[in-house]
Amino acid sequence: MSPFAALIWGGFRRHTTYRQATWAAAFTNSVFGFLKCYLLFAVLGGGPEAAGYDAEQLATFVWVGQGLLGIVLLWGWTDLADRVRTGDVAADLLRPVRPLWSFLAGDLGRAGHATFTRLLVPVAVGAVFFDLYAPRRLVTYPFAAISVLLAVVVSFSVRYLVNLTAFWLLDVRGVVTAWMIAGNVLTGLTVPLPFFPGWAQALLWATPFPWMFQAPLDILIERGGAGHQALLVAGQTGWVAALLGCCLLAERRAVRRLVVQGG
Repeated sequence: MSPFAALIWGGFRRHTTYRQATWAAAFTNSVFGFLKCYLLFAVLGGGPEAAGYDAEQLATFVWVGQGLLGIVLLWGWTDLADRVRTGDVAADLLRPVRPLWSFLAGDLGRAGHATFTRLLVPVAVGAVFFDLYAPRRLVTYPFAAISVLLAVVVSFSVRYLVNLTAFWLLDVRGVVTAWMIAGNVLTGLTVPLPFFPGWAQALLWATPFPWMFQAPLDILIERGGAGHQALLVAGQTGWVAALLGCCLLAERRAVRRLVVQGG
């Protein structure tokens, strides 16, 4: 097994030990699913659609989104920043695998575990109480799977850049809070982005935010044809390449400024 694959498996096994936290998070996401679903149904107002979504698509957006939240993990990850603050990052830099790739592998393992727990529970609850949208085209399923994988990498890259600021700031709570607020609103988590004005949507799609959450959900509910789905996957691929390049560059600069705090 290659080191990268071994690290992915290690990340998966690590999160299998957090059983109570996993099921508590799945329960919480399911509760918020009801709140968000009825709020969006109120916007629908009994009409056939709102912002291009019908009732089934809105319900699917909400319930799959609540499960996707645990996979993409928009916030709550400060492992690298904590290791910078304590000085343990010095040991990471001595390992044969770059910190970027080792942390990415661990995050992919975490996302794989969340797929079987954090995703399935909210979707199952939503399917019991609401009519969900089932994709009509077979090509949607591989597109959606690839899109979710790319969304995880996009999210990880932004989180990694946020954590790298610890090399300069040491205390990253302010940056993490700003990222959490932006992730709530600008990714489509709070409300789907098509509910925003047209000019705001154009600005947001020029940032990495919608590619973490809105894009895979739009692919799944088939908002647009197969060409539009392929375009969304291509856009995510471009952001993955750009953000990982930024992570490598920022990591090199951060190492130059490394000051070991503690042991």
